[in-house]
Amino acid sequence: MISRTRKGAVAALLTCALAVPLLDAAPASATHRARHAAQEVPSAGAPELPRPAGPHPVGRRTLHLVDRDRTDPWVPTARGRELMVSVSYPARSAGTGTPAPYMTVEEARLLLEARGLGGVVPASTLAGTRTHARVGAAPARGRFPLVLLSPGFGMPRATLTSLADDLAARGYVVAAVDHAHESVGTEFPGGRVPPCVACEEVDPGPEQAAVVRGRAADLSFVIDELTDGRRAASLSRVIDSRRIAAAGHSMGGAAAAATMAVDRRVRAGVDLDGNFFVDDAGAGIGRRPFMMLGAENTHTPGGDITDWDGAWDRLHGWKRWLTVRGAGHFSFTDLPWLGKRLGLPDPTPLPAERSWEITRDHVGAFLDLHLRGIPQPLLDGPTAAHPEVAFHRP
Repeated sequence: MISRTRKGAVAALLTCALAVPLLDAAPASATHRARHAAQEVPSAGAPELPRPAGPHPVGRRTLHLVDRDRTDPWVPTARGRELMVSVSYPARSAGTGTPAPYMTVEEARLLLEARGLGGVVPASTLAGTRTHARVGAAPARGRFPLVLLSPGFGMPRATLTSLADDLAARGYVVAAVDHAHESVGTEFPGGRVPPCVACEEVDPGPEQAAVVRGRAADLSFVIDELTDGRRAASLSRVIDSRRIAAAGHSMGGAAAAATMAVDRRVRAGVDLDGNFFVDDAGAGIGRRPFMMLGAENTHTPGGDITDWDGAWDRLHGWKRWLTVRGAGHFSFTDLPWLGKRLGLPDPTPLPAERSWEITRDHVGAFLDLHLRGIPQPLLDGPTAAHPEVAFHRP
């Protein structure tokens, strides 16, 4: 079991980067929240996520998975390791089913409080964010590659919804995973919202590596469940189990690499602005492809903040090290896009639309290349269409 010390390390874990105000910051103190409480955003309609670029309508199914063979590292008395998984998939036809929610009001309230925005943005407004997926839509015919998504430490899976739905529209089945007790707000069946025990109890150092390896076990379990016809039913029938990738933001990116190291079923991986936290990052991946996409100010080669240099040397197949000028740590999630539409100041120079386009285009290109064999000139070197993106070959 992971040791239970309390040294206030959550800020370093949540950002893995230099803290900046509002949406790109670590969970805020009570003083910070109070300072902004009187500056409530003017009431407006709920924001809308970016429209997926692919040709498929998107369906959504939410699964509650429990691994009875594992002890939860945060709450050993729990009955197994619980996960909440949102599965986005290509749907058979548009307009069927009901609109998929972004998150519950309680999840939104807890996320806003953690970001220092309690009282600034109504929880109902964030929860009402319009997605482009529909619950109950029948899956499209055929078999599609599977992509696992793991969010940053403390962040709920909802913060990767735009990426999940865009990939589903392009023809992928995408499983976004919430890891129990590692999110500031995830609602489980029955309205349970377990506290983020890990947020208070993980110190920098070996415990971070334990979190990463625990998430790798989570993701392997999700693969087991989704590819088992007895448990995933119709979802398993549209998944091509020979074509699986893992990706994630921040610690979720580290988990993607760790999953590849222990699970040969995962053929490719992407790390979005996450340090790796383990001493042997990259070992075990071998010649399978891996891409690192991060902010220029924290993940340029030779920096004292990133641990990408060592991982790069252990990757022996197709690999890319890309940095984005003007990006912040959360530029690879939904947060900048939503912040702009909620009237919040953007602390990073990179506009929200550009951060979304760069993330969408590069992750989509990587997966199309390595799971579908479609050539992707975007990944061959710098392009005029994406001048913010630098290619590094240390």
